[in-house]
Amino acid sequence: MTEAVYLKSAEYRGGFKLYLEFSTGEAGEVDLEDIIFRYQQAESLRDPASFAKFYLDSWPTLAWDCGFDVAPESLYRRYLETLPAHVQNA
Repeated sequence: MTEAVYLKSAEYRGGFKLYLEFSTGEAGEVDLEDIIFRYQQAESLRDPASFAKFYLDSWPTLAWDCGFDVAPESLYRRYLETLPAHVQNA
């Protein structure tokens, strides 16, 4: 990944899952449950109804009013991990 990747859009899919569209033209679903339960700052997001109230800030980074955010590069790496190995290595 040589150029900066950013989010073009994000859509809530239930639980702790989001469908993300990246500046690369790629799009897919990512599950952020492990992240939400790993960090104390995200404690208020452990209720899916609260998690669903995200927005894209001016960077654009996935963010919540409680101050928690997830960088687009991290989300993109997580998205790539969902792809089959033969696609990841192409």
